Amino acid sequence: MKKSFYIFLLLAAGIMLSCSEKKNDAGFTVPFEKYSLSNGLTVILHEDKSDPIAAVAVVYHVGSSREVPGKTGFAHLFEHMMFQKSENVGEDQLFRLIQGAGGELNGGTSFDNTVYYEVIPKNALEMALWLESDRMGYLENTVTTAAFANQQNVVMNEKRQSVDNAPYGHNEALILAKVYPKGHPYSWDVIGEMEDLMNATVEDVKAFHSRFYSPNNATLVVAGDINKDEVKAMVEKYFGEIPAGEPIEKRTPMPTSVSSTVKLYHEDNFARAPKLTMVFPAPEQFSKDSYALDYLGQLLSNGKKTPLYKVLVKNKKLTSGVNAYNMSLELAGTFEISVTANPGVNLTEVEKAIFEAFEMFEKEGFTEEDLTALKARNETGFYNNFSSILSKSFTLGQYQMFRDDPSFYAQDFAGQQSVTSEEIRNAFQKYIKGKNYVMTSFVPKGEVNLIAEGSVDAGIVEEDLAKAAEITLTAASEEPIIKTPTKIDRSVQPPLGPDPEVTLPSVWTGSLSNGMKLYGIKYNELPLVQYSIILSGGHLLDPLDKAGVASLTASLMNEGTANKTPEELEDAIRLLGASISFSGGTENITVRVSTLARNFEKTLALVEEMLFEPRWDEEQFGLAKSRVINNLKRNKANPSYLASNTLNGLIFGQGNILAVETAGTEETVSLITIDDLKDFYSRNFSPSLAEFIVAGNIDQQKVEAALAGLNEKWQPKDVSLPEIRVPEAPEKSQIYFVDVPG
Repeated sequence: MKKSFYIFLLLAAGIMLSCSEKKNDAGFTVPFEKYSLSNGLTVILHEDKSDPIAAVAVVYHVGSSREVPGKTGFAHLFEHMMFQKSENVGEDQLFRLIQGAGGELNGGTSFDNTVYYEVIPKNALEMALWLESDRMGYLENTVTTAAFANQQNVVMNEKRQSVDNAPYGHNEALILAKVYPKGHPYSWDVIGEMEDLMNATVEDVKAFHSRFYSPNNATLVVAGDINKDEVKAMVEKYFGEIPAGEPIEKRTPMPTSVSSTVKLYHEDNFARAPKLTMVFPAPEQFSKDSYALDYLGQLLSNGKKTPLYKVLVKNKKLTSGVNAYNMSLELAGTFEISVTANPGVNLTEVEKAIFEAFEMFEKEGFTEEDLTALKARNETGFYNNFSSILSKSFTLGQYQMFRDDPSFYAQDFAGQQSVTSEEIRNAFQKYIKGKNYVMTSFVPKGEVNLIAEGSVDAGIVEEDLAKAAEITLTAASEEPIIKTPTKIDRSVQPPLGPDPEVTLPSVWTGSLSNGMKLYGIKYNELPLVQYSIILSGGHLLDPLDKAGVASLTASLMNEGTANKTPEELEDAIRLLGASISFSGGTENITVRVSTLARNFEKTLALVEEMLFEPRWDEEQFGLAKSRVINNLKRNKANPSYLASNTLNGLIFGQGNILAVETAGTEETVSLITIDDLKDFYSRNFSPSLAEFIVAGNIDQQKVEAALAGLNEKWQPKDVSLPEIRVPEAPEKSQIYFVDVPG
């Protein structure tokens, strides 16, 4: 536990890395310097001296929406190519060099942008800039037929694994093709069509890189413990001579509409429960209506007071959860309602229930307090956008890319916080009520009787894996790589500077008279606090025949208190802009809290109430138990879940609680009663097994003073933790296969 609590502190502190932002009359600000090179590259520099590290992020204004029909998936495919090699960086050296220096790196592609990043010790910053510049300006000549074919196969297999052979994997592409007209930049998904990936050529991809991976279509952000003058010289040295590309045309919003409601279905070979998705066209990002729709989604589904929850989960028990959300992108957007129904539920009933919830929303509406609570939570989320040098790099780079202004975060946040109740109601009328929509019903194979009424077959053809397409190459000599003449010798790798001095954050410690240990780190830079109470035991204390008791106990402790209904507790937490959650793990039960610093004591008062006065609500117990069992059923189609469970069974063996999933099994959970939860709680919740871990804008004295009530109310008891029996090592290595029939 000593190691685990310290890791938690460092992680929590990492979320609150120092920045030099100050509150002023204009509000929260992040200081930066922005300038451009002669080739059009936009550079943003942000100093943060809190730790001897730096983040480098390159945001390219290109995603799948810059592709054309017949050549889809290129943006994501090229993301893979960018990690292979460039003229002066050998095969896989990018990973070796960054990770060897103690850093991390990755990238990602979306509809509208592609981002690459490194977080490194500050002595490796010049090397990171050299690496990024080389793949920006000197990569095309290394895209050989063999290298490209290798990544084609990788991406096609990624598509098979994450899309084509995953539950509901075809849903997104089907919806996009129906919501957006043919040829619209959002009418295909990011990973693209298998046929297009198969038919892509080296020339195609080189042309894509040449057009969109140019300095004038990119933003470079460098943040962290930097000297701006030194960084400017490095940026000019490595990026300055990369030639600009052709100008990229600016695009204006391309809103879409649906002329008539479309209902489609698919018998999904991998699904274990029916799923309904309802999608309405919506406006582009940063528009007033998009802000209103963001809140509308939360008011419809996010919480126990919302109409979709009341109708579908609580009253009709059609599902364990429902999600409504707005997804506004650069050119257009969608408002989506997603329901994975309980096994055997007819999706016609789900569709009817959604419209019943719409009627409830119109009739009962919402209160100003509801909206205030959502804005409080939004404020906490806003600060978290600046909680590390990497998140600040992404935030500044994205706003520069979309709005030509890194500081647009302030205007964006103001737009979100200024939304009125009337604007939300108007958005419902304008985009949802009585409007045409696209709806999909994905049902398990052989259960077409569960599709929503009026749905027609989507015509999706699942690939025969026995005949899966693959790019094959005949043996050939390695193609020579022609190096581009440059002013500097780019083949010389910049050396690492002296190892930086690392000063670990000061951890204060303490304890309460009831036995609970205290650990904390103070950070003043953001008005946030995160804390946890970690209670040893958890799944280890589950009886084998009722495995899942600890997890279910923790879950039910989120569902109200003796003096607050589940709805009232939820409101109390939201009004503070906080999140409070009890969860069960393999070796512990954890209470996690994230809050604005000004509300620390108020959240702690709620934690005390939840901890000492659980409601043990019978209705919520039934819903929680049903949710767990239905999730276990759905997981039977999840390869990672099946593999993990099988491995645990093989490692720990029969009769060991660690061989059983933390949530339990369908059989064990079905046997659990609410009295089992009460018994587990009364026997195993003791401060003598607890640690309180806090990081943020609060000092030790204030924490200890706030914990006085908890110390007085929570008295220790004897709890015996079982010894973990370490299994013997296998005599020989073996490979096991898990067969999933069908």
